[in-house]
Amino acid sequence: MSTGRITLRVDEVLQEKLGTLAQAAGKSESQIVREALEDYLSRHTVVTCYDVAKKAGIIGCVKGGPKDMSTNRKYMEGFGRD
Repeated sequence: MSTGRITLRVDEVLQEKLGTLAQAAGKSESQIVREALEDYLSRHTVVTCYDVAKKAGIIGCVKGGPKDMSTNRKYMEGFGRD
């Protein structure tokens, strides 16, 4: 697994709490931070309109339409005009 590195600053109180928890859990401070970050990110995911449409099964659902509808600009000519 390829790993990246980030650096962050924390105040003394947070650093002490992290050290205490890591020692009590028998884990490194990095392990505790990774687990906390994974937990946070799993609860705060960004859902895009694309994700919703894909899950709903409406992407590519037009039958009999041109195969290049999503890429050919000619289909957008005049779109949004009265």
